[in-house]
Amino acid sequence: MKQNGELGDFLRSRRARLRPEDAGAAFSGGARRVPGLRREEVAHLAGVSTDYYARLEQGRHPHVSETVLEAVARALRLDDTERGYLFELARPRTPGPHRRRPARVPRLRPAVHRMLDVLNDVSPALVINHRTDVLAANHLAKALITDFDALPHRDRNLARFVLLEPAARDLYRDWDQVAATFVAGLRLAAGRHPDDPQLNELVGELSIKVPEFHTWWASHRVDQCAHNTQHLDHPVAGELTLTYETLALPADPDQSICLYTTEPGSHSTEALRLLASWTTPTATHASTATEHATTHQN
Repeated sequence: MKQNGELGDFLRSRRARLRPEDAGAAFSGGARRVPGLRREEVAHLAGVSTDYYARLEQGRHPHVSETVLEAVARALRLDDTERGYLFELARPRTPGPHRRRPARVPRLRPAVHRMLDVLNDVSPALVINHRTDVLAANHLAKALITDFDALPHRDRNLARFVLLEPAARDLYRDWDQVAATFVAGLRLAAGRHPDDPQLNELVGELSIKVPEFHTWWASHRVDQCAHNTQHLDHPVAGELTLTYETLALPADPDQSICLYTTEPGSHSTEALRLLASWTTPTATHASTATEHATTHQN
């Protein structure tokens, strides 16, 4: 029932953002009581009956064919991320305690730790999972954002840092946009992992502690957070503009490397190089850290 409710809420939010002319529909009808397309207009564009689409929005149609979902996605002008999210929400799920919980996230392989070390003098890099738990970070990433290793294990989460830590509001010059994007990423993760207790706990905590969260969550925006540009005001390095790319690790499901880069020759590149020179550990310390990580995993 909750999943059907989420599906209905998502469809209504996507319908509300479209005007008839945006959807390529020549509907008349004068004044509208609600923003966006009417149900019958979406049904017409998708080639289904109004009653069928109404039941879909009301969560009273538990089994929807892929053909219908594709038609609805086209009618609502969904992008690839939103389309995938729609299919996740519409997928039948086994209710109750018989549903298997998600597997525990495996530890990082030593090779991934070495990769972070190689990038240490070049780019900030960290490894995250679908909840944005920080599984590992190189020294430059910790100097740029925060030292996640120094935090309690529960707090080593990128979304929790961005939305809850006062320092994050000072660090990100466009904090509202960054925070809203993280919420959109959590919304997407919740659709893919609806029974993840840690993810549900994180969403619940943020909904209580972050005043803006309810507005962002209710918008039903979804985002893969695969790449973007961020503007930082670092207490040591000053103003920086960085681009991040999130790269999946195919051999390690649910693990991705988040890599930050700067425009070559820019002020940000020089500032990042200076930050690296101040924070890079000695070779002995780095070797010891890698050996410790390898031993810990074995």
